[in-house]
Amino acid sequence: MAKEVHTVSEEGFSSTNQIRDFETAIDPNAEDAPDTLESLLAAYASCYVPALRVGGRQRGVDDLGRIEIDASGELNDDDKLESVSFDIRVEADLDDGQGEQIVERGFELCKVHDALKDSLHADTTIEGGAF
Repeated sequence: MAKEVHTVSEEGFSSTNQIRDFETAIDPNAEDAPDTLESLLAAYASCYVPALRVGGRQRGVDDLGRIEIDASGELNDDDKLESVSFDIRVEADLDDGQGEQIVERGFELCKVHDALKDSLHADTTIEGGAF
């Protein structure tokens, strides 16, 4: 099985992406749409949400409830992504060490995490009972 995306740029640097029946825009100049790195951070965090939920169930928390992730990426002098961090808040109360176990299991399950070079694997914090 393969994943397919059709990307078109009529002029300039912006592009539209056809993903099945969905269309998204990416603008490297960040004028008319999210830029490429913002899009990557959104994909990483969005992939990590279901990984956290499954990881939570596998580590004894049946329902994490509401999950919020603030993803940030630090850029180097060449405006390339140098590091990523996630500040994660979940509704469920977590016992000592449970949050870290869920975070680690989430990274094992997250497909975007696997696709990134090691230096871009997100540093994380997790807060239970946040809502």
